[in-house]
Amino acid sequence: MLRMEIALFLVLAFVAYIYFSAEKEQAVLHRTFAGLLVTALAHLVLDGITVYTVHHLETVPRFLNDAVHRLFLGSMVLVIYLFYQYIAILVEEETGKPRRLDWPARIFLAIAEMGNFLLPISYTVTPEGNYSSGPYMLVPYGAVAFYLLLCAGLLAVNRKQIDKKKKSVIGIALAIEFIVCVLQGLRHTWLISGMGITLMTLSFYLTLENPEALRSELMEQKMSMLYLKSQVNPHFLYNTLDTIRIQAQLNGDTKVADLLMRLVDFFRLSVKVDRPMVTLDDEMELLEAYTELMCYRYPELCCEYDIDPDLGGAQVPNFILQPIVENSLLHGLKNKGYRGRVTISAQRVGDGEMEICIRDTGGGFSSDVKAGIDEMLHSYAKQPPKLSGNSIGILNVQKRVKLLCGREYGLSYTENEAGGVTAHILLPLKEETK
Repeated sequence: MLRMEIALFLVLAFVAYIYFSAEKEQAVLHRTFAGLLVTALAHLVLDGITVYTVHHLETVPRFLNDAVHRLFLGSMVLVIYLFYQYIAILVEEETGKPRRLDWPARIFLAIAEMGNFLLPISYTVTPEGNYSSGPYMLVPYGAVAFYLLLCAGLLAVNRKQIDKKKKSVIGIALAIEFIVCVLQGLRHTWLISGMGITLMTLSFYLTLENPEALRSELMEQKMSMLYLKSQVNPHFLYNTLDTIRIQAQLNGDTKVADLLMRLVDFFRLSVKVDRPMVTLDDEMELLEAYTELMCYRYPELCCEYDIDPDLGGAQVPNFILQPIVENSLLHGLKNKGYRGRVTISAQRVGDGEMEICIRDTGGGFSSDVKAGIDEMLHSYAKQPPKLSGNSIGILNVQKRVKLLCGREYGLSYTENEAGGVTAHILLPLKEETK
């Protein structure tokens, strides 16, 4: 048995090495899997130790045997809890429904760990092998049953909204742990709990957390960013140049030179694709070049800024504001003859987060359009790469924010009471590193 535990540990250690070496987005789901991987490795180490100590009851002190067995089962309960957390987060991302069972799951974890360290433990010696027994064995079986039921419930309730591949992986993982738990209960001397946890971890790794799949997703998003930034609406270019030409014909005002300079600034800044993250100051410089040109073209258009000066050095994904402002103009203020106001603000919110808001006084959304945009932003990962269409800007912004900052961040829209809409971009607050 000890050889099996060593083999399982080496397999999982190799998986951990590959996983932590791979480039991936810093999302809650991936961080949870990372914690699961580390805890599973610790569990296998303790599993190997208990396999040795339980078969050397005469030489290993009782207190030491008890301690390692309690740590072993405590780590097992924690691993099963993390499996539940991983599946719950995955389901939340697929469906958009909040995790309402988190508190019961945490309370049960605390109770189970207390029971593990307080309930009596004993050991059974048989010709086939020794194993731990006693009331404390109720803890792992109870924990496995409880968390498997929670996971099965999540899968059943949301089966129509979960991706088929992910649904299959979750079902297989739950079946593996259930079968291993039943076999362990029938044959106590087999000591195969580590095998079940390893197989569950591998099933998630090979299908959902595979570095090659993550790298492909990363490359797709980078290509989307390059395309988005290389795309300049030709109508914007032609109309702006025509405005400058007419102005030049009418008079020799120095404003022409200023407009031309802003146009040059816009193109110069917009083609900087070498850095995925820039400072908010750099992003605002690009946006101001764009809005100044648009305000000159449409004299009744007003753009205002309310930026926290302390956020100038904060890191934001490159080229995320201009597409959102352009979307506000084309789909919010165009039907009003570009008469109105766009307000761009950036403030600290919560602990270690910032929010950038683009508020317009346009015509707002119809209920169907609002529902369509909300669905697109929520299911961004399922949306095929778009090379044209009305929503290319906001879809690519959503994908890049999620990719570079984590899935808990991103773009959302709300409707203003006085008319128009507000785009909210929630970002982590990270300062530029020198």
